Amino acid sequence: MAIRVLLLILFISFSFSIGASAEGPLKAAFIRDHQLWIKEGDKELQLTTGQYVSSPKWSKDGQFIAYLAGKEEGGKTNLYIYDVKKKESYKPYPIIEANEIKWSPTSNQLAYNSGGILNVTKTKNGRPQGFENVSLGVSDFEWFPDGKAFIVSSQSNLLPTGWEPVRLFKVPVDANLDTNKIKPFYTIQTNTTDLFAIDADYLTFSPDGSWISFLLTPTASWSNDSNTLSVLSSVGDHFQVIGKMLGYENWIKWAPSKNQLAFISGEGRFFVENKDTTVTEIPTANKQKGYTPKGYVDLDLEWFSLDEIIVARAKENKAWKLGPVPTMFTALYVINLESGEQRQITFPKNNKIDNTPQVVGSTITWYRTSKKENQGDVWIKDRVDGLEYRWLKNVDTAPTFFIASN
Repeated sequence: MAIRVLLLILFISFSFSIGASAEGPLKAAFIRDHQLWIKEGDKELQLTTGQYVSSPKWSKDGQFIAYLAGKEEGGKTNLYIYDVKKKESYKPYPIIEANEIKWSPTSNQLAYNSGGILNVTKTKNGRPQGFENVSLGVSDFEWFPDGKAFIVSSQSNLLPTGWEPVRLFKVPVDANLDTNKIKPFYTIQTNTTDLFAIDADYLTFSPDGSWISFLLTPTASWSNDSNTLSVLSSVGDHFQVIGKMLGYENWIKWAPSKNQLAFISGEGRFFVENKDTTVTEIPTANKQKGYTPKGYVDLDLEWFSLDEIIVARAKENKAWKLGPVPTMFTALYVINLESGEQRQITFPKNNKIDNTPQVVGSTITWYRTSKKENQGDVWIKDRVDGLEYRWLKNVDTAPTFFIASN
């Protein structure tokens, strides 16, 4: 009996230490059965019904969640905003079809792409409400860190003489379609032999705002097998090609507080081989270093600290040639960039798959699913050596965590 009591006390103490170690309770928006939910600490709340929701994004201060929703899966999507304080969803404008949404890094202003038109919301009664046109001909966009302008890409056109260059522009938030306010930022000269691309996607600023990373994408079939990761200085005077990779946004991550870029390199659309975690200093690309051991592939990554990266890793399958594409059963590993030490930190069983690692403070989260399941669970642990436990059950995709910024 005494032993049982002692074990119970130890368990309660250990459980409390896990919950208390995070900097406040975890807070996330997630999708379950196509509906938007939020969870904070141990409380879950369903926010929508009868819709097909995607792409939830937290505002900088956590007061709003922007999301896309339609009547059917894969159909047209309209823009909605959930007000966390007032506990209600609303449309910032009666009908806004959107395919990409991004909050300002400095305010509760929302930018979105609607059929190639970049728009921003106005403010009414403290809420994002209404809209203003900013620019036409926009393929992808990102806010400058000061929240006063955008860098935008415009897809090139096919002329009788070949494809045009890929062009980037700097667009003030208040441009209001005035082309005199919109300035060319950089022109990427491309060709079919060395650097073929028709667009630039996944524009992302480095932590100090001095560099922009993006993926140069060729025509559709080609882009399934190879794209070109590149960087450009934030003043538009230094362009550099980094390497070849597939077109997955989560496979490109800046270090938390220095100009170091991690990405999963390798060509070929199938995950069975040639997918290597690579880290490079920016702008010195010749200091690239690969970390994936021979015989393995890495299929997702996240920075845990300045010197540690978490990857989703599986054994490669070079034997596969024809037939159904094999499932790659990934588990999470941590890589120490300084020592080179690597070790497995999650151990999924029964053909489960651990992927989509995310880091919130010292907490590591991931999405655990299987080949046959349409939903999965979200697991978490505090630090690399913490005890793992399930935090969310039966969710459609990995959640979007609210991370408070300074």
